[in-house]
Amino acid sequence: MTATLFSPLAVGSYELAHRVVMAPLTRMRASQPGNVPSAMNVEYYAQRASIGGLIISEGSQISQAGQGMPATPGIHTPEQITGWKAVTDAVHAKRGRIFLQLWHVGRISHSSLQPGGAPPFAPSAIAAAGHAFTALFERAPFETPQAIDTDLMPLLIEVYGQAAANAKEAGFDGVEIHGANGYLIEQFLQTRSNRRTDQYGGSIENRTRLLLEVVEAVSAVWGSNRVGVRLSPFGIANDSGEDDPLRLYGHVIRELDRLHLAYLHLIEPRASGAGQAEVDHKNVPSAAELFRPAWSGTLIAAGNFKPETAEAALAAGHADAIAFGRLFIANPDLPERIRRGASLNPYHRPTFYGGGTEGYTDYPTLNAREAAE
Repeated sequence: MTATLFSPLAVGSYELAHRVVMAPLTRMRASQPGNVPSAMNVEYYAQRASIGGLIISEGSQISQAGQGMPATPGIHTPEQITGWKAVTDAVHAKRGRIFLQLWHVGRISHSSLQPGGAPPFAPSAIAAAGHAFTALFERAPFETPQAIDTDLMPLLIEVYGQAAANAKEAGFDGVEIHGANGYLIEQFLQTRSNRRTDQYGGSIENRTRLLLEVVEAVSAVWGSNRVGVRLSPFGIANDSGEDDPLRLYGHVIRELDRLHLAYLHLIEPRASGAGQAEVDHKNVPSAAELFRPAWSGTLIAAGNFKPETAEAALAAGHADAIAFGRLFIANPDLPERIRRGASLNPYHRPTFYGGGTEGYTDYPTLNAREAAE
């Protein structure tokens, strides 16, 4: 039988009732000071939870040094753990599942967000092209980062492990390691941002080392069947990009495939950078289609999918589940809308990043619309 969006799916140790996944979505609405999830965030996630559905949380910095944008939640203080626990309780009350995305942005940060106002950390002292968010929600050119000393790499991996343990304390069902979109792990993977000459640079095997060591540390906390990894082969977000992505990501995915993870999450290159603008890159390959043969486990694909194209990707066997981002922002009951073939609310891009309830928790559900009619 051909898989559809509403057939069950095993994801690691969990059985999902459907394959409409909520993608990780940066919304910059954590309460201040402290970047703590609040009651408003609880409502937002609870609205989007469904029976047997999977939510992947917005990226949450593993340390203050990992933060790249203002008002993004962390997972490194007791207050943040408590805030996230209210979110996971609300999702579980609706019989849904939720994974926390572990995030370190590397060179994409700004000194105004860093401890002591220091430059951000990265594999190498190479500034990205483009503009960062400052602590005041302003835009400023990316700064030249400081290269992480080899001696500090074990500490970085330990911080990932501690963040994974904090996520477990907060009641999450698992974690996703963010290895996409030009952030720290992808910076290590790609030659444009990694010019190291130690064991973390040079060859593909060396550039993959950090990701694999992070997966090992996080899996020691959770078990590999509750750990996912997100990658963006062919992506161009945050000045990322690799000259030979097939060779690099073919190696990365084959190495990850040996580890029996809960899932691999691939961003389609047509949508790279879609958070910042309306993009639909043409004449680009399909990451899910190309790398499916290298991955034997559950594959989640994301990027500019609509219900009909999501069904087609499942029918072709290119993916096992589809993660929706902008459609989930505007449609808190997206799985039910797709199931019923109902119309979808349009999203309002100016309210994506920062702000209050407008464009966050005020999108109507089908039930609310029908009650008003």
